[in-house]
Amino acid sequence: MSIAVNMKKMTMVQAITEALKVMLEEDASTLVIGEDVGRNGGVFRATDGLFELFGDDRVIDTPLAESGLIGTSIGLAMNGFKPVVEIQFLGFIYPGFNQLITHATRIRTRTQSRYTVPLTIRVPYGAGVRAPEIHSDSTEALFTHIPGLKVVVPSTPHDAKGMLISSIKDPDPVLFLEPMKMYRSGKGDVPTGSYTIPLGKAFRRRKGEDVSIFAWGAMVRIAEKAAETAAKNGIECDVIDLRTLYPLDKDMIAESVQKTGRAVIIHEAPSSGGVGSEVITIINDTSFLYMKAPIKKVTGYDTPVPLFTLEDDYLPDEKKVVRAIEETVRF
Repeated sequence: MSIAVNMKKMTMVQAITEALKVMLEEDASTLVIGEDVGRNGGVFRATDGLFELFGDDRVIDTPLAESGLIGTSIGLAMNGFKPVVEIQFLGFIYPGFNQLITHATRIRTRTQSRYTVPLTIRVPYGAGVRAPEIHSDSTEALFTHIPGLKVVVPSTPHDAKGMLISSIKDPDPVLFLEPMKMYRSGKGDVPTGSYTIPLGKAFRRRKGEDVSIFAWGAMVRIAEKAAETAAKNGIECDVIDLRTLYPLDKDMIAESVQKTGRAVIIHEAPSSGGVGSEVITIINDTSFLYMKAPIKKVTGYDTPVPLFTLEDDYLPDEKKVVRAIEETVRF
């Protein structure tokens, strides 16, 4: 990881804006494309000010047509550009799913690497912001089953900027999921210049010897809070922020559970078929004989995200995670 010297306090959404600005300045082939990303600055203002700085041939407003948006960007990517597409919410990406699966992820194979698709798709996702139906989906697992597509989920402003720059520079398509709950929930130190964070590498947020906790996105903060509570009872947790969901960092997953012998996995997505199940498979394949207790999952329910009054009950919280931690230790 290369890091610029000067640091600045930023929210996650500010860090994302900075990453886009860096790449628009650094690489003339970078384009920002999406619904309302230009004059309006994006639905969450993640592209605020970029239209005025770079003009409408670099920051491009589009119709509300996700399939056409992704399809057009595939063509641009195959012809020397680095389009960065904003889909307003993860629940809105489904009309473009066919373009993503059928074309974007297959061009390298289809052309025997004569062409690649350096396409980055930025998507706000997740619950906890009191959004209407379809705006709070956490369906990241759908995309981790597509060979050729990297799936990235930052949990801090620092990671958001560095990993977005890495995503834009990547020669293959990247789905960059942005947890809406983290957009303005706090600030962190972010280098002011250009820097990258490697994709496919997890990060240890807290060291511990008793239980491994695996999380991503907004759930990392829940994991950290639960680890702080558990520590008061003498249980030290190894908190691993996976950061990239495809490809997963199998080495760090194995290294952590081989040290602790216990694991708790947190995700706000429905339990069935979630990324947590893949993490369990990795643990079974690499570390089964090290385990001292069954693996626990703390997840959302196998239902659509409910409306406002039940949203907090749907999401994993500190109490649920602490209970899972204690159950693994007592087993």
